[in-house]
Amino acid sequence: MAKSMPDLSFEREAFARGAASVAGVDEAGRGPLAGPVIAAAVRLRPQALPEGLNDSKQLTARHRARLFDLLSAAAEIGIGEASVEEIDRLNILRASHLAMRRALEALRPAPDLALIDGNSLPDELPCPARPIVRGDTLSLSIAAASIVAKVTRDRIMKELARDFPGYGWERNAGYPTREHLAALKRLGPSPHHRRSFRPVHNILCEVQSLSR
Repeated sequence: MAKSMPDLSFEREAFARGAASVAGVDEAGRGPLAGPVIAAAVRLRPQALPEGLNDSKQLTARHRARLFDLLSAAAEIGIGEASVEEIDRLNILRASHLAMRRALEALRPAPDLALIDGNSLPDELPCPARPIVRGDTLSLSIAAASIVAKVTRDRIMKELARDFPGYGWERNAGYPTREHLAALKRLGPSPHHRRSFRPVHNILCEVQSLSR
C-alpha cells in the first residue's frame, strides 16, 4: 500500500475554528554529537504550495535543497537555534524546545496557531500551539518546517567542517557515524562537540585519565 503523504487537514481544522494563520514547527539536530539544534517555523500560503512537500527524511538532499528554495520564495519562515552550550546546559529536549520558541518568535506576526512536531510543547510560546506526534508525516506545514530546519542545519555543519576538518561533518552533519566516531577518538572533541552526549563525554574522560 502506498505511503500516505502529509496534507492540510490540521491546518484546515484550525481555519474552521477561526484561526487566520497557522505555522508548522519542527527541528533538526537532536541526535548529532556536534553542532547546534535548529528549528524552523513555516507559514505556508495554501495558494502557493511547492509540489512534493514531504517529511524531510523521505527526501533526497537534492530534493530538499530544491524545496528549500521554493519555500524561501513562497512561504514565511522563522529560524531558531540553540547552541552546543545551551544543549549541554539544558539537555537536548529543552534545547530543542528553546530553538522552536525562537523560530516562532522570529516569525512575524505570530501565527494564530502553531502545529508542533512531537508529543510535548515548549514553554512560553508566543502563540497557542498543538503538538502532533509524527507531525512531519501528517501536516504539510510541519513537513515544510522539517525541510527548512534540515537544510539550514546541514549547511551550518558544512561551514563548520571547513574550520574543523577531519570529522566528516560535510557528509554526516555531526551524527555518530563510524567515520565521525573514529575521528572523534583520533582527533579528540572540537569546541562544537556536545560534552553531555555519552560518546563525547567518554572520550573526554579517557583524555583526562591519560593526562593524570
